Amino acid sequence: MPPIKPMCIPPSLTYVAVEAVSRPPPALAETLGVANMAGSGPARPSRTWEGAWLGAKVETMTACRRKPGGQKMASLHSFGLDVGVYGPLADADTILRLAQFAERAGFGSIWLADHVAFPVSFKSQYPYSPNGNFPTRLADPLLEPVATMGVLIGNTSRVRIGTAALIMPYRNPVLLSRMLVTLDRFSGGRIILGAGVGWLAEEFAALNSHDFKQRGRVTDEYLEIFKAICAGGEVAYRGETYTFDPIFSSPGSMQRPHPPILIAGLSNAALRRVIRHGNGWLAVSATAEQLRERLAMLDRLAAEVGRQRQDFSLAYKIFLSIGEAKGGAFGAREPGTGSLTEVRDDFKRLFDLGFATIIVRHRGDKAAEQMHQIDRFITEIASKV
Repeated sequence: MPPIKPMCIPPSLTYVAVEAVSRPPPALAETLGVANMAGSGPARPSRTWEGAWLGAKVETMTACRRKPGGQKMASLHSFGLDVGVYGPLADADTILRLAQFAERAGFGSIWLADHVAFPVSFKSQYPYSPNGNFPTRLADPLLEPVATMGVLIGNTSRVRIGTAALIMPYRNPVLLSRMLVTLDRFSGGRIILGAGVGWLAEEFAALNSHDFKQRGRVTDEYLEIFKAICAGGEVAYRGETYTFDPIFSSPGSMQRPHPPILIAGLSNAALRRVIRHGNGWLAVSATAEQLRERLAMLDRLAAEVGRQRQDFSLAYKIFLSIGEAKGGAFGAREPGTGSLTEVRDDFKRLFDLGFATIIVRHRGDKAAEQMHQIDRFITEIASKV
């Protein structure tokens, strides 16, 4: 086997085989820079990953382009593209083309948000807008993300596919876990679980999900079930919100011990969940000042259990609007919006804070403008930061 070549890939998206692998998925060989890992003999039943997801000290940025003076520059592998499963452009053809474009262009990952069915009206407040209103019309198209992941897995070969974020209480935990294991198997170990607790009480009611007020505890237990199902073998669970007698979970997930888990949210409870259950943290909409304070809290919580921030991958989801500033949820300009210089500086600040993966989405109603924004992002931002 040729030596593994370091590539410009963020540690958060590194997938390192620590077992001998006979026939890896194309994504594995390409990610590691291995020229020819195919061989005779049966494929191994699982893949084990290391890197920032587990806190291992793995350096993967040595082949990056550098700015004058030796400072590293981001690769497009450092970015993910949210393909937009809700909104006026959320039709099957557009999403599929956008996912395939992302893979061809060199994005490291593609991402999907999670809603199942919007209530016609609701009183819940959307936490990431200045007025509590949801940013698109509720009657706009909406495609279910887990089913969409299956389609995108079948139409891509390299790019990683994640949820940002999947609302854990929405779905039966055994069924969801087996679906995600199946997707991980079919993808050759490419899925990432971004997990959240949700905010839309009326959607919980429509889905007959567990009590909205207990969604934090439900999420904790469903994540424990997910890990157990991914491990494989005989599995049983006794919790406060869910219980089941022994079942067989065969096979377990391709990625071992389970696909990477990013915990979404800005609250102290979300950060504690990162420490207990996650391999990383997924933030959205927060300003640089808020992120510094939240990272300091993450440091303190990690230290309480003998860990450190470097044990976790940091990801941030940003809504792109180059040329038009928009008000943020926390009283300032929303990151990712405004002049080219402002937006470029937003990305630089995120990297300076230690975020290894930045997920971008443009929310609009015109496909041409969406592609224009993405093209400007690639040529005028990703290549400059």
